[in-house]
Amino acid sequence: MPARAYWQGQIRLALVSIPVEIYSATKSGASVSFKQIHEPSGKPVHYEKVVTGIGPVDPDEIMKGYQVEKGEYVLLQQDEIDAVKLESKKTLELTQFVDATDIDVIYYEKPYFVVPADDLAEEAFIVLREALKRTKKVGLGQLALRGREYVVSLKPCGRGMVLETLRYADEVNKASGFFRDIGETKPDEELLDLAEALIAKKTGAFAPQEFHDRYVDALKDLIERKRKAKGGKIIEDKDDGAPAKSSNVVDLMAALKKSMEKPGATAAEAANDAAPAKKPAAKRVAKAAVAEEPAAKKAPAKPAARKRA
Repeated sequence: MPARAYWQGQIRLALVSIPVEIYSATKSGASVSFKQIHEPSGKPVHYEKVVTGIGPVDPDEIMKGYQVEKGEYVLLQQDEIDAVKLESKKTLELTQFVDATDIDVIYYEKPYFVVPADDLAEEAFIVLREALKRTKKVGLGQLALRGREYVVSLKPCGRGMVLETLRYADEVNKASGFFRDIGETKPDEELLDLAEALIAKKTGAFAPQEFHDRYVDALKDLIERKRKAKGGKIIEDKDDGAPAKSSNVVDLMAALKKSMEKPGATAAEAANDAAPAKKPAAKRVAKAAVAEEPAAKKAPAKPAARKRA
């Protein structure tokens, strides 16, 4: 377990308070980071905090300011901000319980592991965890974390619980504005049956370790090849990422049926297999292959005139 908790406080349910600690449930992936380099010298580029008309300034002279009018700011010290009293800084009060399916996935933001703070808190912690399991509910409340207050959900997770920060309603775009142009026609039942059968065929347990960031792998490979090339330029074939357009209309029924026949076939492969075959292009007859007409027979040479005696 990490040495330092991300947050320490208590979960309150009516008159029951449970001391808990939360830890980040995620970590940064193996991403490839780049620095800006001054090419002529090969040295990293640094940034300075500057004020227009003054130049570089000392970090101790910098304060946080909120603009109330153009050019006018209210300045605040960090300890003034930290002193803002908010009960949710130390207490997560569960004010509502909902079905997990009631919360659209678009609202979920970041997960945290929740554990009891000590042995005395463990019994109440386990009771709350098991009650959430039996009722199949998710607890909701508000919690202040690192400078802002979040709506959070609380749900069981193995022997512990997971707290997830949620986005506020005004932080989420309305889906109707993006989906309004999608037709309301009902799909063909046979096509739907085939699609469901294909989903059932490819259904399995979620194994996150089977997936990895292929872009990071490709970047690492590029970096290694660049190192071996000792600065030589390496350009990959350009690919705009857009799927290749086909001049043929793919028969959806045929594509789905083909997908069922081929184990592990991708949608693109199925579409290609289902596309009607192109007619072979007419062969051009090479000029060299054209038989020449036989040359006209030459008239026989006239016999030479006899010399007169």
